[in-house]
Amino acid sequence: MNQRSPRRPRREPPPPGLLVVDKPAGWTSHDVVGKVRGLVGTRKVGHAGTLDPMATGVLVLGVERATKLLGHLALDTKTYLATIRLGVETTTDDAEGEPTATADARAVTDAAVVDGIAALTGDIAQVPSSVSAIKVDGKRAYERARAGEEVELEARPVHVARFDVLETRRQDATVDLDVVVDCSSGTYVRALARDLGRALGVGGHLTALRRTRVGPFTLAHARDLETLGAEADGEAGRASLSLDLDAAVGTAFPRRDVDAGGADDLAHGRPLPTTGTAGTTGVFGPDGHVIGLVADDDGRARPVLVLAPAG
Repeated sequence: MNQRSPRRPRREPPPPGLLVVDKPAGWTSHDVVGKVRGLVGTRKVGHAGTLDPMATGVLVLGVERATKLLGHLALDTKTYLATIRLGVETTTDDAEGEPTATADARAVTDAAVVDGIAALTGDIAQVPSSVSAIKVDGKRAYERARAGEEVELEARPVHVARFDVLETRRQDATVDLDVVVDCSSGTYVRALARDLGRALGVGGHLTALRRTRVGPFTLAHARDLETLGAEADGEAGRASLSLDLDAAVGTAFPRRDVDAGGADDLAHGRPLPTTGTAGTTGVFGPDGHVIGLVADDDGRARPVLVLAPAG
């Protein structure tokens, strides 16, 4: 009679929270999610704010119950460090595409660059890159473009709060600009590179892109996959989070503390007295742990998300 092998003890799921990853170049955001699922020991991992494969930097992941937070995080402002090459246009507006036009950029002056950047700062109407993830008739624009279709996207309003040149490097017939960009969600830095090059009459594309901030989350919160892998191989057996659920809510939202009665009301989905503040507020119980998120509506602070339900 065959004996059954002993059943392995069931592994406890990780605590809920956020993991801010410094995404490496060449990885899709989905690749990172798949890797992190193994490193933290759960399939309940999701990401907010997709990064292109060529880009590096801040990618915010939710783990366990914190995946519910992702749709409520205020990630509408972002900061990038980028390199723009003047003198070459490409099919994708970045270094992954094929060159479509070249021009001698040596005559482009620093003053002309400043004027070109000024025109792309503030509230602008931007036509996204044809290889963006925007859907056209139910299909991603980049899927249509890579299939050889002509993709025409409409201009969209975006806000560029800062667009500054950090360093200029002139070599042969091209000019490389290291820039920093603070912008609203939905802004394509690739499109800024394209439009700056066209405005200067020499074409342009993006050769490097690094996201340093998404909303309140920065590279100071981020951890690279190598470090996370070493943790998972260590004594703990899994990678630790950047922020537990309490710290994540406390970082991302204004905080409101309530007594036991208020905590019980929110845990049961009942509204609280108005907060008097715009937007979403994180509510914490008398034990210091988060109960959920509320937002003022019709004179009451109504539940947006309950993270610690009754019982």
